[in-house]
Amino acid sequence: MAQVCDMTSSKDISKDQGENVLHIRTQQIWLLLQLPNPQRRSYTRPPNAPKPVIDLKHIRQNPGLYEQNCIDRNYKHQARNSWRILELHEQWQEQQRQGRSLREQNNHLRRQLADAASRSGDAEGGIKPTDTKDSLLEEARVLKEKIGQIEGREASIQDEIESLALELPNLSSQHTPNGEEPEVIGYINEMPSSNHPPRSHVDIGAQLELLDFASAATTSGWGYYFLLNEAALLEQALIQYSLSMALARGWKVVSPPSTVYSHIAAACGFQPRDQHGEQQVYAIEQAEKDKAKPALSLAGTAEIPLAGMKVNSVLEETNLPLKVIGASRCYRAEAGARGVDTKGLYRVHEFTKVEMFGWTMPPLSQSTAHGSFGDADTAKPPSTVLFEEMMEMQKDILSSLGLHCRILEMPSTDLGASASRKIDIEAFFPSRLEHSGGWGEVTSASICTDYQSRRLGTRARTARSGGKGGLEWPHTVNGTAIAVPRVLAAIMENGWDEPTQTLAIPTVLRPWMGGIERVKKG
Repeated sequence: MAQVCDMTSSKDISKDQGENVLHIRTQQIWLLLQLPNPQRRSYTRPPNAPKPVIDLKHIRQNPGLYEQNCIDRNYKHQARNSWRILELHEQWQEQQRQGRSLREQNNHLRRQLADAASRSGDAEGGIKPTDTKDSLLEEARVLKEKIGQIEGREASIQDEIESLALELPNLSSQHTPNGEEPEVIGYINEMPSSNHPPRSHVDIGAQLELLDFASAATTSGWGYYFLLNEAALLEQALIQYSLSMALARGWKVVSPPSTVYSHIAAACGFQPRDQHGEQQVYAIEQAEKDKAKPALSLAGTAEIPLAGMKVNSVLEETNLPLKVIGASRCYRAEAGARGVDTKGLYRVHEFTKVEMFGWTMPPLSQSTAHGSFGDADTAKPPSTVLFEEMMEMQKDILSSLGLHCRILEMPSTDLGASASRKIDIEAFFPSRLEHSGGWGEVTSASICTDYQSRRLGTRARTARSGGKGGLEWPHTVNGTAIAVPRVLAAIMENGWDEPTQTLAIPTVLRPWMGGIERVKKG
């Protein structure tokens, strides 16, 4: 740029050099108009980060829908985002109109300069170099500045639109009840009967030397634990049992990492803090020399690294649904206040979980693409089919473990940012009878429609659009196969026999327990 601006004054140029100088000046102005705007948009994402592609058109066409969805899901601070996006889009269109006008002037100036250069030797109709070069240069400079300002405002508006859109949660399914109360849609096994007072798994674990919270508190702090003896074997048995059930159904086993880039976690709907300001995930502190590197977090669930497996990838329709299952350590920063709800293994900072994850083709009907209009008039979307398969696997596992459970269609306020629909299964814990009627969540399954794939750059190649192999956004589905601590706690409380002071091992787990049927002290 300095070379373009540092031009020789016309006073220092002799008349016989005019033609050559005008040609040079024309080329310089041409370069000036072609130089990139220094205010052009720059991204803070690392080079390999996926570029989110949000359906802004759908937001602009349905601002009221997105506003009500935010209110229903308790995202009150984001409720006006859709209207602000609509307003900003109108501002962007106005900038576009102004930009077109300036670019037309730009093109006219180029033609004028080119014509002047080609006719510079014509004494009658030509434009003499000294007559116009300074005014043309000034006009080019002002024009360049105006275009740069327009482009800067356009980029700023686009950044704000994208930021507002990324804050919006997924649209809720028609199956999702509004409000805070879940809908009970089924039960697993019969309610156990007992003539003895309920025993907490914390007491049972201490008596049978299965759990050690005191040493963990000294080693790592509150919210951590040691599994001892048969409890450690039970953890591995639960993992192997759930994996074996998935393998029998054709699922692929994956061992995922527990450390992920923070931008991948955010793309999956997991923010460092939720809409209430509560910390969700652990961020890994980086040394000063590594501050420029992408931030890292500990995964709160294997859903995040499993989803990240297909970042910026194209899946073939013939390979869908693609179903994977993986066991991993999970880390949750939020563990709640100390009390009955968080006592023992129920709510901890670190635990083992077996997670199911899948990609499916989007529905044929565009009315179901955003998860808000259901499937009453169409065949079941592929994501619903996979969702139901996950639910059946969850029910089979919990039923075979002998646990009494209830199945809940979760309400709008309980859905995370990515979920369109969520079903939880709660097991009966005798020790929680007075606190929450005895119920405690042990599994969860969610349909996320295209929320994650749009943010992770995951595409699906399909031949259904005229056989041309177009690209669409696949839908993602996730579900818990086993959350070890809670299931282990439920097994301990429901398998405890007071008269014999022993713990029964579920029959299906005994092959991975060396044939142990009951655990007793000593």
